Amino acid sequence: MSKDVIAIVAIVSFVIWIAVSQEAAKPSKEINWRKMITLLSAGSLSALVITISLFQSLPF
Repeated sequence: MSKDVIAIVAIVSFVIWIAVSQEAAKPSKEINWRKMITLLSAGSLSALVITISLFQSLPF
């Protein structure tokens, strides 16, 4: 992947993880669990994409 695409994915991932932390800071009764699971899944997927692309760019 190009560096521009990775940069965009990294920014989106950063925003997703901020949203996860804001949702997690709410009291337990106010947490929207469907939103939390969706955000966690999207954040994990984006982190995996970033990690794989970074490992592929390492010289061996």
